[in-house]
Amino acid sequence: MTTSISLSRRRLVQGAASAVALPAFGALAQTPAREFRIGHQKGFLSLLKGRGTLEKRLTPLGVSIKWTEFTAGPVQLEALNVGSIDFGDVGEAPPIFAQAAGAPLAYVAATVPRPKAESVLLPKGSPIKTVADLKGKKVALNKGSNVHYFLVKLLEKHGLKYTDVNVAFLPPADARAAFEKGSIDAWVIWDPFAAAAEKTLDARVLADATGVVGNRAYFFSSLQYADKNTDVLRIAIEELNKIDIWAKLNRDLLAAELAPLFGIPKPVLDLSTSRAEYGTGPVTPEILAEQQRIADTFFDLKLIPRRIQVRDVARSPW
Repeated sequence: MTTSISLSRRRLVQGAASAVALPAFGALAQTPAREFRIGHQKGFLSLLKGRGTLEKRLTPLGVSIKWTEFTAGPVQLEALNVGSIDFGDVGEAPPIFAQAAGAPLAYVAATVPRPKAESVLLPKGSPIKTVADLKGKKVALNKGSNVHYFLVKLLEKHGLKYTDVNVAFLPPADARAAFEKGSIDAWVIWDPFAAAAEKTLDARVLADATGVVGNRAYFFSSLQYADKNTDVLRIAIEELNKIDIWAKLNRDLLAAELAPLFGIPKPVLDLSTSRAEYGTGPVTPEILAEQQRIADTFFDLKLIPRRIQVRDVARSPW
């Protein structure tokens, strides 16, 4: 009798303990740690990585970070398309090509305009004096990049059509080599490559993007990640803007920090940082309208296979 009661009591206690333990285990199973996979080019995301401030804010939320460096924005977008990263930085044009190709990208933030950070360069001693003089000339640029759109709109502003110049599609390293050899008449390029050519090759600026295009940078995620991790993205953008605020007030220190990162002499970075603009924030309707104009232009030039609506892939972490 006593043994029977003891067994019954033991089973009751064990059952109660299981009843308490199981919900706790279930709760843990439903809230796994999150991972934030960041793709970055050499630049401000690299500075963010080096400072470790993003980890300090995300670790208490159970979010781990994985950093992967890429050589260019289009490669980052390819990684996003195959599900290898959740966040990255890119110029104006690459996300348009990615969206047109069906990549699941989402715009989550944008920088302020930076029109002086891209320009048309001429070799030392070039007889070209005006943009109109580019007619019939060989102009190099990186296909599908921010400067591609810049050239289209610059020519248009000066009464020329895109087809009035002979465009050579060359990545920055090849374009610089062609520029040095004199095998191209002009080079459309962004900083710090433009600043390096000015400082080391005596290149002359024919025109920058002031009054022509905005030249923003964008931060992107995947649609799925953006919809489920608003808090993570908001914190990442806040930390990036803190670096922007610091950079605006400390350009000399910024150049010193970026020089070894890019492997470029500090005087070159002094020039590029002096003409840059800094600030990162939400993607507004006005910014989306700017981006839509670029998308429409690329469709009209048959650079993308279909017309797209940029607003369809915009997400706000705020």
